[in-house]
Amino acid sequence: MNKNKQETVFDSDGLFPDAIMQTVMAFQKSRILLTAFELELFTALDGESKTSAEMAEQLGVDKRALDRLMNALCVMELLEKKGNMFANTPAAQKFLVKGGPEFLGGFYHSNHLWDTWGTLTRAVRSGKSVIERKIDDRGEEWLTAFISAMHYRASRTAPSVIAKLDLTNVSRVLDVGGGSGAFAMAFVKAKETIKAVVFDLPNVIPLTRGYIEQEGFHGKVDVVEGDYHTDDLGGGYDLVFLSAVIHSNSVEQNIKLIHKCAQALNPGGQVVIQDFIMNEARTEPGMGAMFAINMLVGTEAGDTFTEKEVKEWLTLAGLSMITRVESTMGNSLVTGRLCAPGRK
Repeated sequence: MNKNKQETVFDSDGLFPDAIMQTVMAFQKSRILLTAFELELFTALDGESKTSAEMAEQLGVDKRALDRLMNALCVMELLEKKGNMFANTPAAQKFLVKGGPEFLGGFYHSNHLWDTWGTLTRAVRSGKSVIERKIDDRGEEWLTAFISAMHYRASRTAPSVIAKLDLTNVSRVLDVGGGSGAFAMAFVKAKETIKAVVFDLPNVIPLTRGYIEQEGFHGKVDVVEGDYHTDDLGGGYDLVFLSAVIHSNSVEQNIKLIHKCAQALNPGGQVVIQDFIMNEARTEPGMGAMFAINMLVGTEAGDTFTEKEVKEWLTLAGLSMITRVESTMGNSLVTGRLCAPGRK
């Protein structure tokens, strides 16, 4: 009776709880997939059909529990079942088998985010992240997964992003916090006369070298170890690139960092920031509003920032001719130039 009364109330208002309930329960499918990924279940099935009992023995897990997990994956259309035999669906085979060219390795990082996001209520109550925050304190496994996730995304978007930039007078590029070097390599691909340098933390740079070697850019992209909060960035650059960097920092840290970037420029050089650039209400782009929560739970003072804020930082650093163009995946490119003598 109470149930019918509740349904009547929703009906009369033209409102239904279904969408809200679907949002609340969405975590279940996410957790099922991430657990299967963590167990490397799809890789274990690579091109074969096996029973859940065979899989449980191979993976070293409980037979009944794995059987239920695999049945749920069938409902999600990631596995298919014939009799008592399971196999990957074409989508799972293409994207979830380790070692494949389209493997979604970034899911390792997504799995780590599961734990981080579980602290959201405590973060909102306290106003800050309640977990360890420094990249170099989180261990090799976390760092490798993080850089892998960033490389997967950046390597696919970098060419179209670089194509939006003016590289006319650019011969030296510094990619600050460049991670895998995906953007640095894209700069060299776009213009062979460009010399690119990746600046990142000492424990990141070995991974950077690995990606550079893997992609065939050994000798074409250099690396420099350092912490952009405390170390000098050098000088003589025509373009300093900050992709997915400012959202990890506080306002004060970004002001100092952009000042360092400006100091590293040749006259006429440019600082290019790629990130979520929010409207003044901080509700658009939608991906940026969601990502601000990721920064709340995962960083000490990170956030997504408005166009007005970013332009103010560039101006404070002595940069002008500030422009903004849309990039990819909800990001924008904001560019400020260090005017050559005699120009304004």
